[in-house]
This record gives sequence, C-alpha cells and structure tokens, in this order.
Amino acid sequence: MFQRLIPEIESRLTRLSPPVALQLPEGNVVGATDAPVKLDFSSWTSLARLKAGEIGALGEEYVEGKLNIHGRMRDVMSVVSHLLPGNPVESDMGWFSQLLRRARSLAAHTQARDAAQIQFHYDVSDAFYELWLDARRVYSCAYYRDADMTLAQAQEAKLDHICRKLMLKPGERYLDIGSGWGALLMWAAEHYGVDATGITLSKNQHAHVQKLIDEKGLGGRVRVELRDYRDLQEEQPFEKISSVGMFEHVGHANMTAYFSKIFRLLVPGGLVMNHGITAGGLENSQLGAGMGEFIEKYIFPGGELMHVSAVLEHMARAGLEMVDTENLRPHYARTLWDWSDTLETKLDVAREVLARDGGDDRAEKTLRAYRLYLAGSAMSFEQGWISLHQMLATRPSGDLAGGRLKGAQSVYPFSRDYIYRQP
Repeated sequence: MFQRLIPEIESRLTRLSPPVALQLPEGNVVGATDAPVKLDFSSWTSLARLKAGEIGALGEEYVEGKLNIHGRMRDVMSVVSHLLPGNPVESDMGWFSQLLRRARSLAAHTQARDAAQIQFHYDVSDAFYELWLDARRVYSCAYYRDADMTLAQAQEAKLDHICRKLMLKPGERYLDIGSGWGALLMWAAEHYGVDATGITLSKNQHAHVQKLIDEKGLGGRVRVELRDYRDLQEEQPFEKISSVGMFEHVGHANMTAYFSKIFRLLVPGGLVMNHGITAGGLENSQLGAGMGEFIEKYIFPGGELMHVSAVLEHMARAGLEMVDTENLRPHYARTLWDWSDTLETKLDVAREVLARDGGDDRAEKTLRAYRLYLAGSAMSFEQGWISLHQMLATRPSGDLAGGRLKGAQSVYPFSRDYIYRQP
C-alpha cells in the first residue's frame, strides 16, 4: 500500500530547493544521492506523514529516533517551508475553539504548574545554554542596531535599548519580571544606577543571578527572588518595570490580570516595557501542521501566543496606556539563526554536557528537540508566522499640569528622539 506513495513523493522532491534525498525503510534511496538534505525513514508511516505535511509529527519522530535528518539546519528548514500543506497561521478559532482555549489556559497556568513549566525549560542545564548563548546568557531577541554586529554586541544593544526606552535614572526602583540569567538586571544597575529587583521561577537562574550579585558586590541595590509575579507585594510600587520573554508563559486567560498586576506595581506616571513573542495570525491559537504541538511537548509546555493587537487590548483593559510599540521580528530571526549556527558547531560537546545530567538517551532527545526548535523558530520569524514586539506603556498619573509636557500624565516625552540620541 505504502509503495504507491513513492511516485508522488518523487515528483514532489524534484520541486524542492535545496534537493532532498529520502532513504526508504527497506534501504532504497529516492532522489539525488548527493543532495544536501537527506531523510532516513525507518517506517512507512513516517513517509505518509511527510506526504501529508505533518511537520510536527515528523519532528517528534526525529526526536524519538524514528527518523534521521542529515544536512545543515538552514537547508532543512528551507525544505520544511515548502512541505507545509498550507498557511500555518490560518485561524482555527471558532467559538467552541475559543471556549476550549480559555478552559485549557486556566488549567495550565496555576502558580504550581507555571513553576513546573518554567523549570522544565530553563533548568535543562546552564552549561548547555552557555554553549550557544552569548557570554551574558541573554535568552531573548537581540537588537542588531548595526548590520555588522556580533550576537554579543547585539544583545548588549538590546539591553541598552530597553533601558533607554524606560528612561532609567539613578536611584529609581526598577523591577524585572522574569529576569533570566540576570543580564538586564545587571546592565540596568551598573550602567543606569537603579535599585533593581528581579524575579524568576527558575531555580538555576536564581542561583546564577545571586552569584553574580555577590561577585559584583551589588547586594545593596540589586536583589533576585524566586517568586511568582502574582505574589509580589504592592505597597512599594516601582518607577520602572520590564518583562522580557516572560508574558508568553502567562496564558490567554490570565493576560488582563497580569497587566492589572503590573498596573498596581507601577507608580502613577511610571513606565513598563513588555518585550515578547506575539502570534503572526490574528486568531490562530498556535502554529499549524503540528508545529505548535511539538513546541508544547518538547520545549515550552504551557506557552501561549496572541497577536499584538490582542496584547494591547489586554493592556488597555488593565488601565495601561501604550506609548510606543516596535516590531523586532527580523531581529529575532537573526538571533535564532545565530544561536542555531553556534549550537550546530558544538553538537558533540552538547551531547556530553546534556548526558551528565540525564544520560545518553535523554541527552540525544533534548539535543534533537533544541536543534529543531531553534532552526524552526528562526524560519517561523523569517516567514512572519510569529513576531516579536516591544510594547512600552505607562500608568497614567491623572496630572494634566505636567509642566512643559502638559497633559502627558507620565514621564514619557513628546517624541522618540531620546531613545536614539547618542549620549
């Protein structure tokens, strides 16, 4: 029965760029033997999934060792983009789907489950992340202000871009929600003199940041807490708040409550920067062709995306006023390719690092999952299936006097010049 698939698949292979070769379950090779991308199938079921464009299922079979992929990940992803059966951001959100999504979101984002989901991803192995991130371990979209910047330079440019947008000043109380390995927290304290607090749900990241604080002698004005954002005390609000690469874990059902919490944590007139991944489609709940399910299972359990317009609506419902929004989608595509290319040069070392924590079998599965995740995400940002937005908002103060900025109701100036003007 499955033999009937071969002529159609061969015909499809001739239209792919770059060329692809398939090794069939019985050992025969279809396609050019010197093709830059080769897929080794151990079952005919996998071949049927290839024909149907079930990309997520094929990714799962690769992770589980039922399918082998040979070739540069950039070439592999070029092939994947041509195998998709349709637009992966087409709407799947009828009224019943919306109801189900809300129910699942509520169930998936209790405080206990959020903590477990964060630790599933970020506590894989610090040494593994260190292999392909920059020296500061910035695990979010870089800002390639100049085209010839290295990843490390672009990450520093991103840290400063956020600090400049927030107009950080010495002595201000500053909160970083989801502070990661502490790069932004340290940059803000060392370069802008703020009194900084970071929170994270990752035990590994918390330990790393606390060590940095101690080594740099910043204990008097920098602190990191292993804490859920919902548990933050509101008696002493902050002048400035950032949330970078975190709100993707909040869940659709909790989004207005999340921004309402930020509203209460912010002084009247203060600024908040929400930097995070947004959906490319207006109503799709996740990427199609099974790609969303793959990410949910192997990389980000509980991760949920929404279109930037929906995010801004939740902000507004919480009482925050958006004053500036910037799309950094192409910057994240380049960031992810930088990460992917670096990891590809260190695969053997990565296996050894991961094996120390989980054994050879688990190490290989984790490595395969991350190879697909990094390269697949880079492709998805390139295609516009997902995006990245920096959304700067204020808690209006109600003060209409405002001196020369009459009516502003915040510290935000009347133009964006301050962001780009060189000091």
